[in-house]
This record gives sequence, structure tokens and C-alpha cells, in this order.
Amino acid sequence: MGMSVTISAADADDAEQIFRLQYLCFQTEAELYGNYRIEPLVQSLDSVKAELATDCVLVARLGDEVVGTAFGTSDEDGTGRIGKLCVHPRMQGHGLGARLLRAVEEALAGRAATSRFQLFTGERSEGNLRLYRRAGYARVADRTGTDGIRLIVLEKAAADYAVSA
Repeated sequence: MGMSVTISAADADDAEQIFRLQYLCFQTEAELYGNYRIEPLVQSLDSVKAELATDCVLVARLGDEVVGTAFGTSDEDGTGRIGKLCVHPRMQGHGLGARLLRAVEEALAGRAATSRFQLFTGERSEGNLRLYRRAGYARVADRTGTDGIRLIVLEKAAADYAVSA
């Protein structure tokens, strides 16, 4: 292809590409759990647009195409919550997920009072769990999502961002 992938803040014009990418990427998770009601698959385009207006949303671009995305928010308690990290299937296996994870951590760490990062994934999502463990995340809890899927909650101190970056 000859182009490199760049990571930057998403803007409102990216909403439709993000919406389609999420739908494509989370199909494998839905298949793994036999559940097509997981949040990224049932989320509306208007909801994605609303998140773009309020959350920290990063995109990975190959030219004009959005090939990856990561969402983040900061809570009043100092927790940077990371979610919906996804990479286009043809771009997986090249470290782009790790790059997006580091980028969203960096963006959230730049916000006042972020003391830790937290994310979750399904208990059967071994690839996701490997990525998060390599990035320094540790299991802190289990819970069941509103869609009935057993989730593993992982966390790391924001101070550890510099170590894993």
C-alpha cells in the first residue's frame, strides 16, 4: 500500500466510518459468544455521533479510511475508562491495537486527575486479554454485562502508562 497508519482525534465527519468499522470488527466477538446484542453491534449512528461530541475518540487512518478506533472517558474518581478498541480485520496482527491503546491512554493521562485506566473484555476473548496483559493491565473484577456476557475488568495505574509506552 505504501501508506502508513496515523492515529489522531476523531471528528464528526468520522462517525459513519466508525459506526461501520465497529459493526464489522465486533462480529467476531458476537460469534464467539453467540450473542449479536453486544453494545457496539446495536449502537445507533446517532449514539456514535453523541460520543464523538463528548468522549475522547481516536481513529487510526490508512489514507482517508478509518481502520481502527478507541474510545475513552474520564470519571470524577480519576478513572480513565477505555472501550470499543477495534482494528479492521485486514489490519490486525500488526500492532495497531497496541498503538491505539497507548494513544488513548496518553490522551486520558493528559486530563487532570487520571490515576488509573480501566477496561473490560469478554472472558473468552483471549486475543484481547493477551493485548491488555502485555500492556500492563491486571484483572480486578468479573461482572456480567447487560447483554449477559461474562466480562473481565482489567486495570492499571496511570503512572504505569509511561512504563508501557
